[in-house]
Amino acid sequence: MTSSFSLKRKLLCACLLLLAATGAALLAQTRPQARRVVYLSYEDAKPFLEAGADILPQGLKGKSQPELARDWPNWVVRRDAEIRARLLKGDEDTLVNFLLFGTSYTKQPRITQQQLNQIGQQQPNAAGTINNPALAGLANSLQARADDLLRAMAAPGSNDRLLFARRLLAEQKGFRLDTPEGRAKAKAYLLESVVHVLGEFSNYAKILETARAQGASEEFIERSNIFRTRGLSSDTTLLPNYAIEEALKAILARKLLAPGTVRRVAIIGPGLDFTDKQEGYDFYPQQSIQPFALIDSLLRLGLTTRADALQVTTFDLSPRVNDHLERARERAQRGQGYVLQLPYDTQARWKPEAVRYWEQFGDRIGSPMQAIAAPSAISTVKMRSLQVRPAIAALITPLDTNIVLQRLDIPAAERFDLIIATNILVYYDTFEQSLALANIERMLRPGGFLLSNNALVELPFSRMHSVDYSTVVYSERAGDGDHIVWYQRAAD
Repeated sequence: MTSSFSLKRKLLCACLLLLAATGAALLAQTRPQARRVVYLSYEDAKPFLEAGADILPQGLKGKSQPELARDWPNWVVRRDAEIRARLLKGDEDTLVNFLLFGTSYTKQPRITQQQLNQIGQQQPNAAGTINNPALAGLANSLQARADDLLRAMAAPGSNDRLLFARRLLAEQKGFRLDTPEGRAKAKAYLLESVVHVLGEFSNYAKILETARAQGASEEFIERSNIFRTRGLSSDTTLLPNYAIEEALKAILARKLLAPGTVRRVAIIGPGLDFTDKQEGYDFYPQQSIQPFALIDSLLRLGLTTRADALQVTTFDLSPRVNDHLERARERAQRGQGYVLQLPYDTQARWKPEAVRYWEQFGDRIGSPMQAIAAPSAISTVKMRSLQVRPAIAALITPLDTNIVLQRLDIPAAERFDLIIATNILVYYDTFEQSLALANIERMLRPGGFLLSNNALVELPFSRMHSVDYSTVVYSERAGDGDHIVWYQRAAD
């Protein structure tokens, strides 16, 4: 016979289980659906495969539709791996920037862009030797920099850039940095890499010069995928974010977006400031700028009225970038802010508007703090430092995604209002850009915008079409600026 106490206890347990089940059901109803990254399906890619038969890559070219349907799943997996393999070449290019511009590991003077152009015209050999006596000093400085960098890598301490360089040379390239012979081979590799990069950029300059002769539009089109065979670099810089803010300002003035309507945003290739694209600096910790710059601009322009209602997703295939942002997010959830260092080289001759952007940057997301002083070797650099509020850093969710072949699988109600892609689609050819645009289309709400500094092919069946563009000039230097194209998604 069951006691009264035992019966009551069973009834209580049953009630608690019922309440728990009911609570779980209610929570499941209110919780957003799981965010998962999926490959572009054959059905979604089919119109692009049919329309772009003449630009299909090897592995797809010349196949019938049944064959394409059969082979597509395996092809996207293989192609994803091939694209991700380009990260190593991008890391090698980053190491070249570190060698040329770094100040943390050497007392040798930085090698300027003008000097690089001079060296490039002379075509130094793999040993760094230049026959022109006027430039021989630069070659000697380059070799001394390589020696200093290798010495610093031998005892990197907690310097994340030196640790990165050491891993790249020792673990990925297989150089023995603990032996004289291994260091000599590593030095030769560094100098050969400089020669290779200079050769690449000399070739790019010739291609753009030829396109420029045919008109500004032809140059922009050529520039839009000029790095299609180059390594995938994550290096970044501040000023493209100024161009994005100006584009958003113009879109708002045209009433193409209404105040307070931007709640979900995504950034493709947020970047990591290792040694940035414009004679980069390495005297402050690595940082990612664009996610914070976009939040700052949205709040300043009133496109977002409440930061706590904003969702920010970043898409990148670089483990270094994703790990950096994930760690920043975890620290923010523990109450730690994110520090941004903002250099401005006064010799770069920025336009007054660009200087004003630099001066006000971050006033909606953080507060000024004591900046790291620039080394005496670059005394013309002014510094600002910003402490980003933890609540802002916690808004950012990084996802490992190859935008050419993958997208976030989300319901229509959770699609993005705005997606940013600057200095990233330039690394892909026309076919790959078309696939990326298909993935972006699937993630944008009708009326939402993609802002990119690339000219992308607009196919008739696509719902993505350019409605206008804005041009921002950064400085007095020739060609220093960006065209930001406004691509808008049409209704289904």
